[in-house]
Amino acid sequence: MRGFPFRFPDCIGLALALILQPSAASQTRVVELGAGQPVLEIAPAPLLRYPGGYNPHRKREFHADCNSPTVWLGDTLYVFNSWERPWRGSGPDLTRLARGAPVQYTDPKLAERWIWFEAVWREDDGTMYAFYHNEIPYVCPPREGEKLLPGYPVEVRIGMMRSRDDGATWEDLGHVLGTAPGKLKCASESPWFAGGTGDPVAYKDRDSGDYYIFFTNYSPEFREQGIGLARLSWRDRDTPAGKVRIWYNGRFSEPGLGGSATPIFPQTVDVFRKEAQGFWGPAIHWNSYLGLYVMTLNRMQDARFAAEGVYLSFNRRLSDPRGWSRPVKIMDREEAVRADPDRPYNGWYAQMVGSAKGESDKLAGKTARLFLDGISRWEIRFRRAERAR
Repeated sequence: MRGFPFRFPDCIGLALALILQPSAASQTRVVELGAGQPVLEIAPAPLLRYPGGYNPHRKREFHADCNSPTVWLGDTLYVFNSWERPWRGSGPDLTRLARGAPVQYTDPKLAERWIWFEAVWREDDGTMYAFYHNEIPYVCPPREGEKLLPGYPVEVRIGMMRSRDDGATWEDLGHVLGTAPGKLKCASESPWFAGGTGDPVAYKDRDSGDYYIFFTNYSPEFREQGIGLARLSWRDRDTPAGKVRIWYNGRFSEPGLGGSATPIFPQTVDVFRKEAQGFWGPAIHWNSYLGLYVMTLNRMQDARFAAEGVYLSFNRRLSDPRGWSRPVKIMDREEAVRADPDRPYNGWYAQMVGSAKGESDKLAGKTARLFLDGISRWEIRFRRAERAR
C-alpha cells in the first residue's frame, strides 16, 4: 500500500530508541477497555511471519503490505499477502504457511495495475470473491524538492474480483468504491494519497448474507474523511459495479462511485495536512467466544501515516453502523513498530487472526494472534465483560 516509508536516518534513530527501551512485547499485560466491555490479555507468543512474496517493481521481499485474508479449503489454509500484487501461500495451519506464487489474472493487463487483496470470501459453491485496494499512480504532477516513491501521491479505489479455481486465477469485476472524477488533491501534504477510497475490509453478514465494506475515505471533503461503510447485496456479488451503496445520513443511499459518506469514525485532523490524525485500515473478525464483531484499527499521527497506536472497537451487528463502541487503544507506537525483533517496521496493518483449525482473519475465539506488518509476536486472550472484575 505504502511500502516501506522510513528514510535511512529515520530507521537508525528508531532502532536506537528501541534498543534503549524495555520490550513490552516480552511481558503479559491486561488491557481494560472500559465498563461493560471485554478485557484483553496481550501475551508474548512465538514469532510468526507471513510467507509474503517478492515485488519486482520495488525489487523487495515482503511479508504483507495490507490486511492478509485467510481461507480454509479442506485441511489447507490459504493466505493472500499483497504488495502491488497478491501472492497466495498455503500450509496446514497458521504456524506453517509457505510462500506460494503470485495470483494470475484472466486479463493479463491487470498485472500492470497496483492491486492489494484485503478481504477474500469463499461461497458455498466454491467461488471466491476478493475485495481489493487499487492504487492509480502518476495522477499528479511531480513534486519539486520532495523525495517520494515513484508514482505517488496516488488515487485509490476499491474493486472486486472472482475466482473459480480456489484463488489461483482471478477475473476482475470492476471498481465498486471511489471518489468522483476530478476531485483529487494533488496539493496534498500526504506523500501517499491524493484522494479516493481504500484500505478496506469486507465482511459477509451472518444474518442477511450481504457484504459490508468498511473502508478508509480519503475524500477532499474533511467531514467525510475517516472510516466509512458501504453495503453490497449478496445477489449482486457477480455484478457489483454500480450496486454498492454508502452509508450517508442514516441510510445506505449513496452510490459507491462518487457518492458522499458519513464516517462511523471521523478523521480528527485532515488527512491531507502534515499533522493528519485519524483511524484507517480496519480489520474485522467475528469472535465466537465474545459473541461480538471485533474491529482492529490503525491510527495515524501525521500525513506519513506514522503509527500512533492500535485500537479496538466492538459491535453486535454489522447492519448497525452506530453500534460500534468507542475505539480504545490496546498498543502504543513503541511496541507496534517492533513486531519483528530484527528490525523496526511501520506498525501498520493491525489484524487479529484465529489460529485454531477453521478459524481465520474472519473468525476467532477466546484467543487470537495479533499481526502487524504481516508479523505476529503476540497472542490476544479475551475475557467476557461479566468476568472482567
